[in-house]
Amino acid sequence: MKGYIGIDLGGTNIKAGVVDKDGKILCKHSVKTGAKRSMEDIVHDMGQLALDVIVQSGLKEEDIIAVGIGSPGTPNNQKGTLVYSSNLPFRDAPLREIIGKMTRKPVYIENDANCAAMAESVSGAAKDAAHSVTVTLGTGVGAGIIIHKRIYSGFNQAGSEFGHSVIVVDGVPCGCGRKGCFESYASATALIRMTKEAAAAHKDSKLHQVISDNNGKVNAKIAFQAKRLGDAVAAEVVENYLEHLSEGLANVVNALMPEILVVGGGVCNEGDALLLPVREKVSSKTYYGPGVPKTTIKLAEMGNDAGIIGAAMMAKSCVDDNIPG
Repeated sequence: MKGYIGIDLGGTNIKAGVVDKDGKILCKHSVKTGAKRSMEDIVHDMGQLALDVIVQSGLKEEDIIAVGIGSPGTPNNQKGTLVYSSNLPFRDAPLREIIGKMTRKPVYIENDANCAAMAESVSGAAKDAAHSVTVTLGTGVGAGIIIHKRIYSGFNQAGSEFGHSVIVVDGVPCGCGRKGCFESYASATALIRMTKEAAAAHKDSKLHQVISDNNGKVNAKIAFQAKRLGDAVAAEVVENYLEHLSEGLANVVNALMPEILVVGGGVCNEGDALLLPVREKVSSKTYYGPGVPKTTIKLAEMGNDAGIIGAAMMAKSCVDDNIPG
């Protein structure tokens, strides 16, 4: 059996696993990132974790084909570096050079949102589609484009930033410097902001009471929870959120027309309460000729393993395409 190593580098944890050619995880392990440490220490731990999971998998060193790394920020797969990451001390970090020496394998690097899209394409909600887009709702809005089962990230690996497309002119300021970005209205962070604002303005609402019962803590579940209790204020928050989410997703569909549009992130744990209205709203905002097949919107299926599987399968696709690593 042959395997590929997938490394999911995050601001909190480094996860790694050995994945077979079909996207099945053979073993996995994780360690704390310690994001305030030096780049050298963090990258050394990434390499050591890769070596550890090889041993745990029971495979021999020669059975491992390549290493794939998914990371937040901007990678340069041609040079094998992580150019920039906002929450890690990485500036042109030579990941390929260091981890390649430790593992003696080709090393490939890609943005983590693109790796999540690859995981859904190989093993998840988009496994039956040649062309798909995965949008992840979290602190921001990440996205990955898959064309013919390959990641498309632009000539500079910085593409598919749908989170920074504007859906409200002169809207809410975004961390990128623009106003009205998709992620300022559709991220989990945005939903939390909307929930707090509504609760503060309606202190007699069930929404405010649910927050009080949660010790004043607000997360992306609260508005949906209060809506289920029949609260009109929460229902308005949810409706406003879903409307903006659908606006951005419709832009993705109109621009790319993927076979499947996958939506993931913790907010999607709401299931049909999110999916069904989003499908209806996006359908009303997208444009097809008579008899033209329509994009199917699905919820992500890969969960916390998406980073490992996607990074490993990204490496496999690079090897299959004879891309130097």
